[in-house]
Amino acid sequence: MPELPEVETIVRGLQNVLNRTFFDIWTDSLNQIKKPKTLEEFKKGIKGKKIKKIWRRGKNIIFDLSEGLSLLAHMKLTGHFLLGERGEDNADEFIRFIFRMDDGSILALSDVRRFAKIELWKTCDLLGSKSFISLGPEPLDKEFTFNRFKKVLSGRKGRIKQVLMDQSVIVGIGNIYSDEILFRAKVNPLEKTSDLNEGELQEIYCNIKPVLEKAIKLGGESFSDFRDINGEKGNFDKEIKVYRRQGEKCFVCGTIIESVKIGGRTAHFCPLCQKL
Repeated sequence: MPELPEVETIVRGLQNVLNRTFFDIWTDSLNQIKKPKTLEEFKKGIKGKKIKKIWRRGKNIIFDLSEGLSLLAHMKLTGHFLLGERGEDNADEFIRFIFRMDDGSILALSDVRRFAKIELWKTCDLLGSKSFISLGPEPLDKEFTFNRFKKVLSGRKGRIKQVLMDQSVIVGIGNIYSDEILFRAKVNPLEKTSDLNEGELQEIYCNIKPVLEKAIKLGGESFSDFRDINGEKGNFDKEIKVYRRQGEKCFVCGTIIESVKIGGRTAHFCPLCQKL
């Protein structure tokens, strides 16, 4: 699933369609429109609306539109946006949505698994919705201080990997970057959050922003289906230390990387560098 760096990469690339107006929409995947209930309502709501702002909240991409509306897209497992040239459809067999703009340009949503969701909201309702209010702080915000980090982790009883991936605690961190952050912090993913000392918490906190920022700089990772808006793979794969490297040697100490299931997700770690 695209995590914060991949979603942020898409959002930054989409700034090219700012101030464009939706002219027409095509889809062969009606069930991916979660709001409103029908394609007719969706088309009526979006046509003629200008894109005023494109931003990210957690793993959500939000297009703020004219007339107080917002288009929300969540990429789920395999979704990503692509920008086509003027008057040309992007050649991708997994295109599920094509948004045609007033200048003839095309914004397409590719999604192999058809899990991505599209919703059209009144902006005020979206910002006040339960799903938005329940989201945790943004880890790249200036307000995300060490004290804020400790506060959101306070009282959490789960394993640290699970807690880092909980979007109500901190947004945007998933399976890949939780593994990478914990390896660099030398904290075992099985460690109970409540048992972490001040020094361990400091190490985790001090590695969150650098890992995420480096991944954004490199355009995210592309182990699965993620591509940027030009259809290019991300380059963070080359920076991976433990994720999906089970059975291979640790780059730091040479110990064999192991994996373990935690809450239905697979954690990857070095048993020596991240000793319990």
